[in-house]
Amino acid sequence: MAAKRLSADVINIATETSSVKKGETLIDTGRNIQALKADIIVMRHNYSGAAVMLARSVDISVVNAGDGWHEHPTQALLDIFTLKEKLGRIEGLNVTIVGDIAHSRVARSNIWGLTKLGARVTVCAPKMLIPPSIEEMGAVVIHDIEEALINADAVNVLRMQFERDSGEAFPQQLEYFKNFGITSERLKKAKKNIIVMHPGPINRGIEMSSEVADGANSVILEQVTNGIAVRMAVLFLVAQARDGNENTN
Repeated sequence: MAAKRLSADVINIATETSSVKKGETLIDTGRNIQALKADIIVMRHNYSGAAVMLARSVDISVVNAGDGWHEHPTQALLDIFTLKEKLGRIEGLNVTIVGDIAHSRVARSNIWGLTKLGARVTVCAPKMLIPPSIEEMGAVVIHDIEEALINADAVNVLRMQFERDSGEAFPQQLEYFKNFGITSERLKKAKKNIIVMHPGPINRGIEMSSEVADGANSVILEQVTNGIAVRMAVLFLVAQARDGNENTN
């Protein structure tokens, strides 16, 4: 939608129907797209680092739309934009990220972006869902949800990725909601105007109650709207930079 609103011609290529299924490498696919005179590749890939590998192998712009458990840059940008829109600043804010931190590219990109802009980030999850290096990124780890919410200006609630739980290491869904779910009762103990965010899709009754998801503190649908504008900006700036380089050459 972001590309179309900028009047771009958009072609969607799914792995299931592409030449990758016939043995073509990701780099070969990228070079073929480049040969078709595309200007930008927007890529979501299940392997971490795939976007940067492709960007180093082609001469057109590559936008990372999520790579494995690594990054989701535009989601972080729209989250940060929403925080700035609602709270007027980023520097000095206390932002708590709750949920499946271990498998979340959204969490990593948010931590990088928020700490760079001067926010304080707390992550809260069961111990098995906290990666060992998360504190090195500048986040504070807390395992008690009430403690994690008490000073928060905003809480970004992540989707629990139960489909990744091949070894049944995750807590059961009802157990998770009981110990870490965002409910109206828990929000009453937090700041009155705390902002509730979620990158979607929401598992109601697991990550948060419907009362919270649809409540006055929720900005989830506004995140969706802001996501279009932010991604339009990314595509516009990338296209402008490319045009500038071509003019220089």
